[in-house]
Amino acid sequence: MVKKHYSKTGRSCRVTFDLPADVNAMKVSLCGEFNGWSPTAHAMKPRKDGRFSTTVSLEAGRAYRFKYLLDGSRWENDWAADDYAPNDFGTEDSLVKI
Repeated sequence: MVKKHYSKTGRSCRVTFDLPADVNAMKVSLCGEFNGWSPTAHAMKPRKDGRFSTTVSLEAGRAYRFKYLLDGSRWENDWAADDYAPNDFGTEDSLVKI
């Protein structure tokens, strides 16, 4: 799930990415266009209830591709994303529209 909180000027947005506990992962990273698809730039924090979350500030006025990397080997989309776009690997990326 993705939650958005825009700045007063509307130029940026704090986006909280939240992944439920039922993904059955020990470690989750948020990877996307906003961090060069880095598996280490946005490690998601495990919560007491088993879910994972992280918050990222993004520039408004565009859409960003992203995916979750689970346990360093399994890619997962956010099924509550704003949209989806095909990628070069024959699958789809999640989109968040800011």
